[in-house]
Amino acid sequence: MRALVVDHGEAGPVRFADVDEPVPSSDEALVEIRHIGLNFGELNYVRQWPIGAVHGHDAAGVVVRAASDGSGPPEGTRVALGMSAHAWAERVAVSPASLGTVPEGVDLADGAALGIAGVTALRVLRKRSLLARDVLVTGASGGVGHFAVQLAALAGARVTALVGSPDRTVGLRELGADKVLTDLTDLAETECRFDLVLDTVGGPLMAQAWTFLAEGGTIHVVGYSSGQDTTFASGALFGFGEPRSIATYGDMTPTSGELTDLLGLMAAGRLSAPVGLRGSWRDVDDAVQALFARKVHGKIVLDVV
Repeated sequence: MRALVVDHGEAGPVRFADVDEPVPSSDEALVEIRHIGLNFGELNYVRQWPIGAVHGHDAAGVVVRAASDGSGPPEGTRVALGMSAHAWAERVAVSPASLGTVPEGVDLADGAALGIAGVTALRVLRKRSLLARDVLVTGASGGVGHFAVQLAALAGARVTALVGSPDRTVGLRELGADKVLTDLTDLAETECRFDLVLDTVGGPLMAQAWTFLAEGGTIHVVGYSSGQDTTFASGALFGFGEPRSIATYGDMTPTSGELTDLLGLMAAGRLSAPVGLRGSWRDVDDAVQALFARKVHGKIVLDVV
């Protein structure tokens, strides 16, 4: 069967290859993949995976053989895969712990957009009550950012979305952002302080966000798309009052529960998938270039054809 595998060469980060058919264990379902969802991290930092390994973590498809031990969804069920290794292939053996059932009325391709981005946003925003709280989402036009803006607004937060340029502000107010900014210095003369910052950018921006953090507030670092170091000014990490904190993120535990919740919100019309580019997986090289060039607002979903 065909799959996208890791490539460390200049032509990478992935290439097509013929690979062996998966052989499910008793507690794994065999899923025919219809759509895959690309993520910046797994493509930009591809050298963390071995050459030739089937790549990717997010996808959606149909169960063609249920797990023989009776666990998980039955044959014919439409499913979304989240944070499931080796997902970018025509068929995948996967644990039900990484599957969410896609309800009727939800486009299967939208299910492929959830995975890492949607689950990350949901897990971080569940760390504390957000009702009537001030939340900052950096890199808000990306996959995680689009989901975070929507979910924070649904939870009753006052959401500020920060993006890198004016052309990336499109649609964020409609998703629930109260403010959309391209520069945090626009807040310099206000008393705005954030109870929670979901930061996907890192670098100098994270140090700047720290100066706008409320007492007791937390910056959750879920990415570092800037690729820059973060340097804090002397004394910046000292202060009185309720402690502020910086939290890392790397939760790779099973995602079935969160996928189910997110898909339920989609079915109810309360959450939309931020698909900024849709195409064929044959055009994966062009899609990767668009992702790296930051030409895509939201997620990239490619059809397996």
